[in-house]
Amino acid sequence: MSDALRDAAETMRAVRDRCVWSQQITHRDLVPYLIEESHEVIDAVEVGDRAELREELGDLLWQVLFHAAIAAQDPDEPFDIDDVARTLTEKMVRRHPHVFADAVATTPEEVLVHWNAAKAAEKRERTSVLDGVPSGMPGLARAQKVLGRAASVLPEGVTGETREPPASEAELGDALLALVAQARENGWDAERALRERIRVLEDEVREAESR
Repeated sequence: MSDALRDAAETMRAVRDRCVWSQQITHRDLVPYLIEESHEVIDAVEVGDRAELREELGDLLWQVLFHAAIAAQDPDEPFDIDDVARTLTEKMVRRHPHVFADAVATTPEEVLVHWNAAKAAEKRERTSVLDGVPSGMPGLARAQKVLGRAASVLPEGVTGETREPPASEAELGDALLALVAQARENGWDAERALRERIRVLEDEVREAESR
């Protein structure tokens, strides 16, 4: 760990030990802040503000250090930021055999094959392609993730109302906004509608897997 990262970790430990507010915080308490800081990083990336991105990445790192400081005090299964970093390094080495071992990957597609193979080996206990998709993801991001997983189980794809497909990401944004406007006009909850449709798709995937 670099001196700067070590200093940040030590600062976090001091805050955890000596700040009466921080002493009371749990992993669960931090979740709203983690979500907020993650979205602020996304905003900085999409706006292209380099100074803001540097600051927001620091705020997100603080959340990681905070969680690690809380974990270090767990009476049953403690771990600290060094354990987190060590686990990360081991995982990334395993998932990049074309960098750290003898595997060969000359295209991004070949890299993905190695990545997915290593990930599958790590997650042998999973019984469905849907295992590991976070339930707390934003609706659209979760829909895209589930659709990607579903493609390997439902080769016919997911059918729905036929629409003129957008020709660009900007047109996709227009189409999505138009759908949300339609939902608003009809008093529908767009986010709930998507969540419920995703549940139907998940049921279809699990049913196909059980055949």
